[in-house]
Amino acid sequence: MPAEKLRQNVVLKKLWQHISVDFIMKLLVSRDYNSILVVCDRFSKMSHFIVITEKIMVKGLVRLFKDNV
Repeated sequence: MPAEKLRQNVVLKKLWQHISVDFIMKLLVSRDYNSILVVCDRFSKMSHFIVITEKIMVKGLVRLFKDNV
């Protein structure tokens, strides 16, 4: 028996309304970068890959996100 009534899935209406963010860390150093910030839109499956360093601060991440996404 189901625990509760079944519900329909929510249909997203706009791009970049629901995103997922992940870091790929500890890569080999290339041009002073050793990490990648991955931002993926769950609706369109569009992804942005932004090269960063492990020493980046929060303000820098926010600026990179606003400039690249």
